[in-house]
Amino acid sequence: MRIIFMGTPEFAVPSLKALTESAEVLCVVTQPDKPKGRGHKLQPPPVKIFAEEKKIPVLQPKNLRTEEIFNQLAEFNADFIVVVAYGKILPQKILDLPKIACVNVHGSLLPKYRGAAPIEWAIINGEKFTGITTMKMDAGLDTGDMLLTSTVEISEEMTSPELKEILSVEGAKLLIETLKNFSAIKPVKQDDSLSNYAPMLTKETGRIDWKKSAREIHNLARGLYGNAFTTLAGKNFKILRTKILSTNLNLAAGEIKIDGKKFFAGTGDGTLEVIELQAPNSKKMDAASYLAGHKVEEKFFGD
Repeated sequence: MRIIFMGTPEFAVPSLKALTESAEVLCVVTQPDKPKGRGHKLQPPPVKIFAEEKKIPVLQPKNLRTEEIFNQLAEFNADFIVVVAYGKILPQKILDLPKIACVNVHGSLLPKYRGAAPIEWAIINGEKFTGITTMKMDAGLDTGDMLLTSTVEISEEMTSPELKEILSVEGAKLLIETLKNFSAIKPVKQDDSLSNYAPMLTKETGRIDWKKSAREIHNLARGLYGNAFTTLAGKNFKILRTKILSTNLNLAAGEIKIDGKKFFAGTGDGTLEVIELQAPNSKKMDAASYLAGHKVEEKFFGD
């Protein structure tokens, strides 16, 4: 099989690795390098790093709708284009390029969670199960006919990075199975009436509303691990891990209580224990370590 691979983040790397072991990867298309860190130094995407290690040609177009990129891809005469978390919608001309099909590996059980952030939203919404779907791509947003699916359980405490790692490995396995058996797989149309949208995450997505239920806040923190935040004394604090208490400490929404090395906060319907947090200009740390070095007056989040 002759493959053009399109992907960008770490989630896509296991699929690319699996393809290099079972097919001919002609080139990799990924997003342009982006500035990161305090020095704003350009950093290559994880897929590019892996591809260069394997001596695979890499293309990083800013725009997929140019004749130049179309002609470059057409020259490869690929059997499949495989897309895993690439980050841009493919124009119809590119979808029509491969001799067999464009195949996408999507991090949800379609038609649920079409869109940019299916893994995060599955956790935020409290789903007990999610999975991987391979599909034959069309011009819509994750609307193509489904090929194979694999289901994964979401545990009570699982965070989005943990779930992404599991799904990335599962996605690689399902991709290889899909390509090897492609001619024998009967595509299944998605039922649009069962679909929901997983929109792109913004900073405001992570703002904690302490009037919401303990379960909702717990799910937000683990779904946006490292990006759920609140304010304390006018400064932003990230809430990374929480635990829902079985007993209610009768705290008001957002009210803080410190008990020895334990850090509690009231919600709209109960109490959360803050297990891991990140103060401004500080590293992630468990609550006990934070309390050992900082005095926290019992007040309210959201001040």
